[in-house]
This record gives sequence, structure tokens and C-alpha cells, in this order.
Amino acid sequence: MISKNALSVVEKLNRHGYEAYIVGGCLRDLLLDKKPKDFDVATNARPDQVQAIFQRQCRLVGRRFRLAHIMFGRDIIEVATFRAGHDNSLNENSAKRNDEGMLLRDNVYGTLEQDAQRRDFTVNALYYSPKENIVYDYFNGIEDLKAGKLRLIGDPSLRYHEDPVRMLRSVRFMAKLDMFLDKPSEEPIRRLAHLLQSIPPARLFDESLKLLQTGQGIKTYKLLREYNLFEPLFPALTPYFTERGDSFAERMILTALTSTDERIADKLRINPAFLFAAFFWYPLREKVEILKNEGGLNNYDAYGLAGNDILELFCRALAVPRRHTAVIRDIWMLQLQLMKRSGKAPERTMAHPKFRAAFDLLAMRAEIEGGESVELLSWWHAYQLSNPMQRSDLVSEQDKLHPRPKKRRYRNRNNKNRAKSPS
Repeated sequence: MISKNALSVVEKLNRHGYEAYIVGGCLRDLLLDKKPKDFDVATNARPDQVQAIFQRQCRLVGRRFRLAHIMFGRDIIEVATFRAGHDNSLNENSAKRNDEGMLLRDNVYGTLEQDAQRRDFTVNALYYSPKENIVYDYFNGIEDLKAGKLRLIGDPSLRYHEDPVRMLRSVRFMAKLDMFLDKPSEEPIRRLAHLLQSIPPARLFDESLKLLQTGQGIKTYKLLREYNLFEPLFPALTPYFTERGDSFAERMILTALTSTDERIADKLRINPAFLFAAFFWYPLREKVEILKNEGGLNNYDAYGLAGNDILELFCRALAVPRRHTAVIRDIWMLQLQLMKRSGKAPERTMAHPKFRAAFDLLAMRAEIEGGESVELLSWWHAYQLSNPMQRSDLVSEQDKLHPRPKKRRYRNRNNKNRAKSPS
């Protein structure tokens, strides 16, 4: 059940005289009868020693902690050197913390036992030696797995200060593995949630995808709200939360996550841009109305400016790549285009590469809002399923219901007077 590539990495390191083990989440998943997403290796070989063994097949990555990636085509086996506690470091530059205790650099190497102490959860501190066919379990991780319990190794408050992302990992594993967090590990989270603000936005963006796009989005979202961890990730959405959890924005979040979970279950493609376009649709709408009422802007300009403001707030917390923000803008602006159903407009709208995503957002809006959006959704559904003649009839019907105002032509009086005057 273990990746042949991971086994080959371990065996090669062993042949060169180094300790090496299959480690962490892949063993946890196998023991839970789940299919691991990837396989990791831990060794006492330093990153440069690993690179010397695997040469061109190896790439060193990471600043905070140096890792070796061994490449087998698209399959990558991550190799980490055993870490030690920071008190064991003789070099002040090896481990570095900020004023709040967060680790900025963590290249402190140690033994297998010390590495186990540096792992986050007991269920992740498992090491398998293919050579000996033995699983090393230093903190009763297998017992915790059987009990369905997540337990941090060491003092939870200190471990969360070292890396606040561990709070997000707690929630992710609770949702993914259907486990509960033990009381000592759970207690500090609500009061330490603010520490996530010190994490680089790019890292938080990656974590947000792991949380919301792995098939347990609804469950994860509810846990994030319960532990006050959703607000540091999406502060721009906080003003739209209500006591009863029934605002349009909250209902849209649940609707979008339900759709994402269903698509993942059906093994269909998902796009984070669509999820975030849905999350921020109602904050965008509110901003549009403010700009139109207070600034006298037309609909198109209001959408453009409102989109800039909302995305700026969003990107302060999560560094969303431009390839995603561009798609978010397209989906939002197409909501305007979907309202235009006369002439050649429907044909142009449907030809847009992001039409399907925009239509799916309209479907969610119709489910939440009802009213005019339901009629609009029904029309576009019919338009997509129609042949060219039927589409022409649908557009003609719209032209009759909403005739375009006739353009008035004004004569140029100066030219008329010139024509009458004698040459």
C-alpha cells in the first residue's frame, strides 16, 4: 500500500548509511483505511547530503525549513531531515523566532526521537522502517487514532505560538478525519486566533484552499466559525455575519461550499476563483449600491470600482494570485451581461470563456434571492438548450417585452440656415 517511489528513496538512503523512514500523515491515513494523498520521508541525512545522493533528481526547497524534493516524473517524494528542539542548537542563526514566539527559521537538526517531539499531533508522529518492518510510535499516536482523538505534542499554547497555522491544521484534520480535538489542545485556540494575522498572506491563501477545497468544506467552515478562525482568513466577510446565520452572504457561503463538496465527491473540476466570487458577491452588491447612490455612478462603473475595493480587502488577508482575481472579476461582470437579453448580447455573453461559471453563480443567487433572478435563470437555461431559431424567438420575445428606446435624430439648424442663405 506504500508508494514504490517512497520505498526506493528510503532504501537508497539506507544503502548510503543513513536512517530513513516513511513518516507522518501517509501512515495515519493508511491506518485509517484512507488513501494517502502523498508520501513523505524523514532521515538523518542533511539536505545537501540528500542532494548529493539523488543529484539531478533532487531539488532543495523552503526557507523556514529546508526540504529535499525527489522527483519521479509528476510524483514528488518530500524528504525532511530530523529536527531537534531549539534548545539543542549551538548556532543562534539555526532557529529564529519573532517577538510573539513564532518560528521564522527552523533548520535545527536532530535525532529520530527529537524529530518525533517536534511533530504537531501524536497521530502524525509515526515512523515506519521498511528495512525492519516496524512502526515507531513515541506518543501513543495509534491509541489516539483508535479513539478518534487529535492531541498536540507538548504545550498547546507554546506550539500554537510557534506556528499559528497549527490551529487551522487542527480544524482541517477534525473535518477530514472525523476526529475530535482533546480539551488541552482545544482550549487556547479562540484566544490565540488573532496570531494568524502574523502569517504571510500567501501561506494563508494556500491553507484556505486546503481547508475549503478538499471535500469537507461545510464541516470545515462550521468549525472555523466555532473557533473564531474564519474571521482572520476572511475579515471582509465578518460584517455580514448575523446571530441567526441567515444573511444572504452567509447563505451564499453555505451554498457555494455545498456545491464544491458535491463536485469533489463526483470527481469534477473545481476552481477557487468561483468559490471566492460567490463568497464576496453580496459584499460586492452592497458596495455597488453605495457607489451608485452616493457617487452617482452608472452600473458598469460602480461594479468596476466596487470590485477593486472588495478584492483589495480580500487580498490583504489572503494573497490571491492574479490569475484567480482576473477570473473573479469576469464572473462578477458577467452578472451584468446576463441581464442583457436583446440583440446579439446573449450570443456574445454565452461565448465568454467564463460563461458557465457566471451561470452557476446566477443559479445560486436564484436559490437564495428568488424573484427576478429565478426568471433570469430560467431564460438562460432555455437559451442554452435551444437551437438557433428558438434562440432568435427567445430574444425577439425579450425585445417585445423590453423595447429599446428609439434614437432621436436632431437636425443641424446651422446647416439648414446655410442652405437657405444666398451664395
